[in-house]
Amino acid sequence: MDTCKPIDDHPHVHGPDCGHTAIVHGDHVDYLHDGALHHPHEGHTDAHVIEVSETNPASCTPEHRCSGHEEGHVHGPGCGHEAVPHGDHIDYLVDGHLHHPHGDHCDNHGPIELA
Repeated sequence: MDTCKPIDDHPHVHGPDCGHTAIVHGDHVDYLHDGALHHPHEGHTDAHVIEVSETNPASCTPEHRCSGHEEGHVHGPGCGHEAVPHGDHIDYLVDGHLHHPHGDHCDNHGPIELA
């Protein structure tokens, strides 16, 4: 799990009614906020990342076909899916799992549990 990584000058307070997507991350809840994963912690907000793991691998899955968007959809800023930091890259939340744009397909980087 990530160590404490405070975000400087973050006035927004995250919680169950803050308006951001809440996801289960290990033993706590984090919030997706403008392409970042935020965790309220001891009076400040920490930056978190979904770790590359057996549940959330960073592998190529060219056979993955998702019904969560139309054929030919391209993930990126403004695509309509929330950006999620995963390992050393950005994935997109689609129907409860992480999509990673890769060449002519999307890789499935595993499930995400919404809180």
